[in-house]
Amino acid sequence: MKKLALHWKILIGMLLGLIFGFFMTQIDGGKAFVSDWIKPLGSIFVKLLKLIAIPLILASLIKGISDLKDISKFKNIGLRTIGIYIITTIIAISIGLALVNVFQPGDGVSQETITKLTETYSENSSVKAKIAEASKQMSSGPLQFLEDMVPDNAFSALSNNKLMLQVIFFAIFLGISLLLIGEKKAEPLKNVFDSLNDVVLKMVDLIMLSAPYAVFALLANVVVSSDDPDILYALLKYAGVVVFGLVLMIVFYTFLVATFTKKNPLWFLKEISPAQLLAFSTSSSAATLPVTMERVEEHIGVDKEVSSFVLPVGATINMDGTSLYQAVAAVFIFQALGLDLTFADQITIVLTALLASIGSAAVPGAGMVMLVIVLESVGLPPELLPIGLALIFAVDRPLDMCRTVVNVTGDATVSMVVAKSVGKLGEPKIKNWDDNYEAVK
Repeated sequence: MKKLALHWKILIGMLLGLIFGFFMTQIDGGKAFVSDWIKPLGSIFVKLLKLIAIPLILASLIKGISDLKDISKFKNIGLRTIGIYIITTIIAISIGLALVNVFQPGDGVSQETITKLTETYSENSSVKAKIAEASKQMSSGPLQFLEDMVPDNAFSALSNNKLMLQVIFFAIFLGISLLLIGEKKAEPLKNVFDSLNDVVLKMVDLIMLSAPYAVFALLANVVVSSDDPDILYALLKYAGVVVFGLVLMIVFYTFLVATFTKKNPLWFLKEISPAQLLAFSTSSSAATLPVTMERVEEHIGVDKEVSSFVLPVGATINMDGTSLYQAVAAVFIFQALGLDLTFADQITIVLTALLASIGSAAVPGAGMVMLVIVLESVGLPPELLPIGLALIFAVDRPLDMCRTVVNVTGDATVSMVVAKSVGKLGEPKIKNWDDNYEAVK
């Protein structure tokens, strides 16, 4: 009998998690049971993915660079990657601004709803933390992000998932240095990273065996910890505009795949779907990165020379879904508060959202920090900032889940386009977790 595909298993797990979560909210002690006994299963899964993220980036990026015979290829890959990421981010922000100006979701929010949201969330510790973090980022110099990319201690960078850009810098530096000392001298260390890369990819396969059960736990916890349904309904139009924009971005990606790689876009979505579903469940493109790399390399056929650079960089600087959300959220807040935004202000939103996306942490909630920076750049009074964030805080988590799907899909799309442009898009070579099981059983 044919085995059920992984994406179907994950979808079933998600559906059962939603049903179970709704059921547990209706019984006494249900929320506590999910929090105490179900949530840890999902948390362990996410920790396992984060555990292997940095070893995978280090091993695959060093292997990809050290396999190059011509170092100019790496320059071509790098420039094309950054250029395409910037273009897709600008398109995402533009789509968000167009939709929010057409549908004007903020005009339908009553004063009563604004008051209720303000009372509920304006003093929320998470909201205050996001404002403080954004203020810290805004007070830094214009080249601070470049300074932050360079680690002063490699082991410190490798021990912190939030320092992904530092890990990428170190891996590229080490990979280029390996190339420059000559093949004979580099071979022993290169073999170590080649072997480490294979081991970590096998760990991805093993971790993914538990993915259906993990997403069940993650989605059940999301349901039981969700906010007041009445508040969610009040923000339905705003959330609908964001989701519609995110769907349009997925359509745009499929157009790029069909046009530039000549691959079937439905096939692309099917092959990348396990990574998309995990992105939805975890709200973290960093946690999803190991799975994204495994799907893109083994199931889509992108060469490691390309994927090992494009995907880690994308997980850090390419946040198309988050940038689109910021454009919609910023204008929505101004509409709801009865404030005007000029055309120049909206151009400022495009530029600020683009710059804010570079170097932001690929973790849940980073989009809210970026939004604070965008709001302050277009002149939202400081006293209204907590109220503005309170307006959208109730639906931020479900929208975070949706926009992370777009972030991950964008990374995979750009990796295919870049690979095709440099002749590195081949046939898929699928590996299973038990390929060598019989030999060691």
